[in-house]
Amino acid sequence: QVQLVESGGGLVQPGGSLRLSCAASGFTFSSYWMYWVRQAPGKGLEWISIISKGGYSKDYADSVKGRFTISRDNAKNTLYLQMNSLKPEDTALYYCARDRQERVLTREYDYWGQGTQVTVSS
Repeated sequence: QVQLVESGGGLVQPGGSLRLSCAASGFTFSSYWMYWVRQAPGKGLEWISIISKGGYSKDYADSVKGRFTISRDNAKNTLYLQMNSLKPEDTALYYCARDRQERVLTREYDYWGQGTQVTVSS
């Protein structure tokens, strides 16, 4: 079955960095566009980044552009999010998610993990 397991979250001071990982299993990872999304307390899901199947095409929400970098290692079935210059407003539960369609970009998710908490506070 499809599994996405996020890790790497934690408590960090403003201006600090974290690297999130998402281990994927149960499907052909290299055939899917992948996403990072987050949910801040009391708010809805916010898409923050997307990466193509081969990792060559990437996009970011304006709120994280220039600070976050998405990447993937298809040999390891793992998705990453490098987060630099973190701000208190980046505090959220971070999820990786899979596009609902193999090989095609739909910008809709069908599976996501349990999330990893990122807290930015001094």
